[in-house]
Amino acid sequence: MDYFLKLFLSGTAKGSIYALIALGYTMVYGIVQLINFAHGEVYMIGGFTSLIVGGFLFTLGLPVPLVLALSVFAAVVFSSAFGFTIEKLAYQPLRSKPRLSALISAIGISTILQNFVLLMQTEKYLPFPSYLPELPFLEPLREYLNSTQFIILFVTAIVMVILIGIIKFSRIGKAMRATAQDKDMAQLLGVNINQVISVTFIIGSALAAIGGVLICSYMGQINYYIGFVAGIKAFVAAVLGGIGSIPGAVLGSFILGWTESLGTGYISSDYEDAFAFVILIVILVVKPSGILGRNQKQKV
Repeated sequence: MDYFLKLFLSGTAKGSIYALIALGYTMVYGIVQLINFAHGEVYMIGGFTSLIVGGFLFTLGLPVPLVLALSVFAAVVFSSAFGFTIEKLAYQPLRSKPRLSALISAIGISTILQNFVLLMQTEKYLPFPSYLPELPFLEPLREYLNSTQFIILFVTAIVMVILIGIIKFSRIGKAMRATAQDKDMAQLLGVNINQVISVTFIIGSALAAIGGVLICSYMGQINYYIGFVAGIKAFVAAVLGGIGSIPGAVLGSFILGWTESLGTGYISSDYEDAFAFVILIVILVVKPSGILGRNQKQKV
């Protein structure tokens, strides 16, 4: 039972990271019906930004909490700028074109960003300093839950609450919900569609940046390719829960995290990546729209 609890909590922390990335996928899809395959690279860029800014601030002798706060802030701002720029340059001009055009553009942007970071940094894994502090009150539970996992869960919960508050109660959140339901009607009612889509990309990119900093601090290393792997898994989580559904993205992420953790613990770590796609195939066979997704009839 102790071993199961360790694996369950580890999977919960991993699922929290997937949720931060999957939310970006599902928010963008819910509004513009686009799978942003460059989203994983934005997550990776957030991690590298934190590494570079944090390393520079350490050389100035700043205290660790301040370094953590400033590096996370820099990662969020830089990744949000990337998300905004990608939407304006690669997706907005193709909005009225066939969906396949935007999909190909997304794959192209993903490849460009991977190679950009590869050329600017290195193909090797780089050590990532642990910015996250040790929490003394967790000492009795350290066998089951370490400080890094607790901080990941805590930060994810806070971010989720803030995101729900924005979507449910803010003016831009109401505009996002209206746009997701009917873009044409929302535009007739005075909603600035372009602004709503840009804000959606910015929020999704900011969430991915936070996830990038957390997971790199947890793993202790970073590489130009981590965005592709994490992005694919987060996409699987979004589809698993029901693409376009925010609660579905969160649920799918936790299911994926638990599956990977329990699978590697009880079966083999060699199949960690395969577990994600096995459970996806099962869900899509049983319920193609995802766990919380809605079946939508399309006119032909």
